[in-house]
Amino acid sequence: MTPSVFARLRTSALIACAIVVTGCGVQPGPAATGGDAVTRANCGIDITVDAPPQRIYAAYQPSIEIAHALGVTDRLVGTAYLDSAVLPEYEDAQAKSAYVEKLPSRDELLAQNPDFVLSGFNGVFAQSAQNSVGTRASLHDLGVQTWVVSPLCPSADGLADEAIDPATVRFENVYADLRDLGALWAVSERADEVVAELSDRIAAVSATVATAPRPRVAVVTPKDDGSYTAAGGIDFITQIIEAAGGVNAFADLTERRNVQIGAEELIARDPDIILTSACCKAGYTRADGQPQVDKIVGNPAFANLTAVRNGVVHPFLFADRAAGVRIAHATELVAQLIHPDLFDR
Repeated sequence: MTPSVFARLRTSALIACAIVVTGCGVQPGPAATGGDAVTRANCGIDITVDAPPQRIYAAYQPSIEIAHALGVTDRLVGTAYLDSAVLPEYEDAQAKSAYVEKLPSRDELLAQNPDFVLSGFNGVFAQSAQNSVGTRASLHDLGVQTWVVSPLCPSADGLADEAIDPATVRFENVYADLRDLGALWAVSERADEVVAELSDRIAAVSATVATAPRPRVAVVTPKDDGSYTAAGGIDFITQIIEAAGGVNAFADLTERRNVQIGAEELIARDPDIILTSACCKAGYTRADGQPQVDKIVGNPAFANLTAVRNGVVHPFLFADRAAGVRIAHATELVAQLIHPDLFDR
């Protein structure tokens, strides 16, 4: 995938809009029917609905929270695989939703008779994934429309993280997804409200930290075998850190979102601040990241790390690294952690 892919995808969406009845500049009605088809492009694939989907399946935390934020909780036929507790504003909605801890198999998914599957990560459709429900094309053949959050678009259907274009990992792509899903689901007004709130909150943070020093921040996960993974440049946390007034210490690594590193690499990069990445249970809060903090702080090899010496190794959630409606919450949180002097906590 080339750096111009996002422009091509958005151009495809505009062309698609020109040929459908509703058009890009017209808000779809609350109950579009037969002749009111709506088309939007997602990861190079045109998604067309003749009427707003009524049986939506949401896989992974970002998609679950997007569905609740856009007000379609009552249309969810299933939700799967939360990385942490949902944001407080979605607790009541999620409590009303059918939920399973593990991603469904293809048969389990189809048993719910969904007409639309929204995924917060591309792996659920990747041919290389053990828990794949099949490629998007294979579901479309069955009449099930699909969507992947655009910052995780692979260069072709069936691929995964190794095919992500770094140029697509942007806040603007999250906003585009929300507006496109709003059009497809006939909730465009709500989508615009969500986008405005998220962008305003992030802009406020960025303005506050605009003239502050930009510390180097590493998001590190200790593994049971003594190795570590770090969030690389194509992980969405890179955008969040930058908006919060920092720099991802591993931003130059762009082959995958999660990059395997050794202790020597972490020592060599010597980040100013370290965040952990606790995952994956539906009840997790930041406090559940403390054991990961203890592993890093308690490792004698890391005693001279700047972040360890200064006591700025913080528990953090994998869920707050995701491209979805948590982006404002995550940006505010990271800004508070790396610039505590600028924010009232």
